Amino acid sequence: MTSPEDLLAGLDDQQRQAAEALLGPVVLLAGAGTGKTRAITHRIAYGVATGVYSPSRVMALTFTARAAGELRSRLRGLGAGGVSARTFHASALSQLGFFWPQVIGGSVPRLLESKGRLLGHAAESLRLRLDTATLRDTAAEIEWRKVSRLSIEQYANAANRRALPPTLTIEKAVDLQRAYEKVKDERRQIDFEDVLLAAAGMIESEPRVAQQVREQYRFFVVDEYQDVSPLQQELLTLWLGERDDLCVVGDASQTIYSFAGATPDYLLGFTGRHEDATVVRLEQNYRSTPSIIDAANRIMRGRPGALDLHAVAGTPQGPAPTISPNNTDSSEARSIAQSIAAEIEAGAKPESIAILYRINVQSAALESALNDARVPYVLRGATRFFDLREIKEAIMMLKGASISIAGEPLFKTVSDVLRSLGWTQDAPETRGAVRDKWESLNALMGLAEEAPADTTLKEFVAELLERQAGQHEPTMSAVTLATLHSAKGLEWESVYIVGVSEGLLPITYAKTEAAVDEERRLFYVGITRARRRLQLSWASEGSNRSSQRQPSRFLAELR
Repeated sequence: MTSPEDLLAGLDDQQRQAAEALLGPVVLLAGAGTGKTRAITHRIAYGVATGVYSPSRVMALTFTARAAGELRSRLRGLGAGGVSARTFHASALSQLGFFWPQVIGGSVPRLLESKGRLLGHAAESLRLRLDTATLRDTAAEIEWRKVSRLSIEQYANAANRRALPPTLTIEKAVDLQRAYEKVKDERRQIDFEDVLLAAAGMIESEPRVAQQVREQYRFFVVDEYQDVSPLQQELLTLWLGERDDLCVVGDASQTIYSFAGATPDYLLGFTGRHEDATVVRLEQNYRSTPSIIDAANRIMRGRPGALDLHAVAGTPQGPAPTISPNNTDSSEARSIAQSIAAEIEAGAKPESIAILYRINVQSAALESALNDARVPYVLRGATRFFDLREIKEAIMMLKGASISIAGEPLFKTVSDVLRSLGWTQDAPETRGAVRDKWESLNALMGLAEEAPADTTLKEFVAELLERQAGQHEPTMSAVTLATLHSAKGLEWESVYIVGVSEGLLPITYAKTEAAVDEERRLFYVGITRARRRLQLSWASEGSNRSSQRQPSRFLAELR
């Protein structure tokens, strides 16, 4: 087990202060690239190693299964494997599964994986003909209403301030939501937001449930606290009860999900609610060059809660971010593809490069240009790695091999299994489905190569199954294409942000000051993904040649 002294040894002064603040309310204001995950995992592990925390009584909460998997992995490596690291939804669902039979009786209603189909049936019951996009936007409205703790009647009053689908009046939108709830109840189903509502309702109304929950978990850590919604905050408050052993971590400048109900108000107001809170500011950026950090600071200077990032002493200045104007989207895409091809030719790894954009439709021109330049790429948000057919087959075969084969080196067994599925040591020359399959299997091979020398096949398969459950994907040897929203929490050596023009960034429907500020924060998130190189570009003409674009107002602040 790692000693308490060792756990503190590699931390900077601010991270160490955070790690040693084990009791009472603590808020870590952690800027991009400042090692917040390192700080909170070492804090939890230090609490366990010193005996202040019992691992089974600590709950670390975050917002995605991937982030929760990363926390669990790091905590295991630090000797705190017994700590629960989950999403809000996973924690609430676990509690529902346990308490529902006792409090209500019977099994928990079936969880609705997607609202789309059921919304379609609700629309039919109202004789509404709605397309998929309208149903998808209505699902988002339902989610916003529920996490904002609004009844349907309250939503009806707030809807005139919402951007509803153009084919729906407020009356029709409200009727559709009522019909959705009716169909859902008739089929004895619950959606993801209902999970949080039901868990909160049980704790609030059943004293014995509240007592058991609070006896199980005593110490709470909440990552990405700027993304918490009113409903999640209410559930967190119920979990805590009268206690205040709560550590929250966040950065107001990275609030980019306001449209989904997230608000930085709980982070910015934490010391107002907890006057005795320990406040730690993590502002030493370990990720980026001073040039990139300066650009990030300029974009957020003077904004509420903005932190003043600074580079580690001695970090090379690095090249200044470049701003490249282009005539068309196609020429912008070709220029970027050529630049990336040159980077790879000079020795850069494809997986160290990313292209980020505001909306998914922007990827088409980029994909075409990268294909022409023979640059491998992976589209973040497409079919997930562990959902690929070849990966499912590989895991199934490895699981079978772990029962029948013993004593062989891990590398040999894994390579034999993958060869039977078409993997070869050298990459195929062609692009397309064959190369995509090889890239996927090769990523699996990479995990085997990175495993400690004494890892058994059974242990390796167990790790794969855990990764599969948490969608903790391995790194592919390809350039990443991603929206700015989906890039949050990731980083690359070289980042290209495309379409930095009025109408795209900020997006055309960002009409209010608050909406433009959200776009600014999104741009900040994109900038801070880059370690060494940052290129910003825009095109004066889109696909509609008659429309002329102007460079984004944000670019003027970087010049």
